[in-house]
Formats: sequence, structure tokens, C-alpha cells
Amino acid sequence: MKNGKLDEFPRLLLTGPPRCGKTTVVQKVVARFPGKAAGFYTREVREKGERVGFEIVTLEGRAALLSHVSFSGPLRVGKYGVSLENLHRLALPALDPAPGLDLVVVDEIGKMECLSPRFVEAIERLWAAPVALLLTVAAKGGGYIQRIQEKTDKTLIIVTPANRDELPGKILQLLGYLRIP
Repeated sequence: MKNGKLDEFPRLLLTGPPRCGKTTVVQKVVARFPGKAAGFYTREVREKGERVGFEIVTLEGRAALLSHVSFSGPLRVGKYGVSLENLHRLALPALDPAPGLDLVVVDEIGKMECLSPRFVEAIERLWAAPVALLLTVAAKGGGYIQRIQEKTDKTLIIVTPANRDELPGKILQLLGYLRIP
């Protein structure tokens, strides 16, 4: 680092099967990140112990439902109806690569999010921006999910229950914010 800025702008992609700990790793990195970060993460919505949807949560703490079993309409992934309106209203502004940002977090690039061409365009703009990226991407999927996994200018990190506790420190090191002797 020079003058508190990253010399390079890493593109770190976390992937792994559902429930392996990708979101937990992202949250731990953000909690320890000494710079200015923006973006969002997703979390499960549960009712009576059963997963019924997913919520978008910005790093500023704003939240809205991304999907829910009770959402009707043509946009569906599995049993979930998807709200692109909430994705556009909450997630897209959080992905603006504003001056002064050291890191943008996107959790996640998955089938639901990729239903939105505007979301895909926002990720491509971020990829070209002078800011470090910490992204999670579905382990399986075609289309944009596959295209982003195939990008050559990135570091792909596979998250497992066995390595998820050590990854936040390694990610901070890759971002240039932690020196490990």
C-alpha cells in the first residue's frame, strides 16, 4: 500500500457449494477491513426453521427481500419468486464504484441476481473500475456465472467448512491490508 491506497486492484472470487460459509467469510473480512468498503451481502430468511427466501443487506445496513416463496410472478429460481425491483433499488446503488472506496463487496453473483441485465452490467463496470473486489459466485451455473468464473484477471478461492475460518486473514493479506510473517 502507498498512502493508504491499494497499489493493485485485486479481483477475489469466493465460490463453493451452498452453506459452505461464503457469506460468513465476507462478513468477517468486512468487519476487519480498515478501509472504506461498499456493497452488499445476502442472508437467508427463515420462518419456523425453514428457509423461505433471501434478503439483500447493504454494508450500510439497509435490507430488502430479494426472493421469497410467497412472491408471485414470472421471475423464479426454484421455489423462490425474485424481486428485481428490490435488487435494483438496494443493491445497484451499493455497487457504485465511488471515489475513495477501497473495496466493493458483492455477495452474491448467483442465478437470482443474474436475472437482471442491469446487475450484470453493474458487475462489468465494477470489474473495470480502480477498486478491489470481493465477490462470491455460485459454484454452478451457466451464462454470466460461468463467464465471470472464466475471467483470467482474478483469484478464485474455494470456500469449504475446513478453510473458512482461516480465509478472512488470507483475503485481507491478498488485499494488501494484512502482513503475515
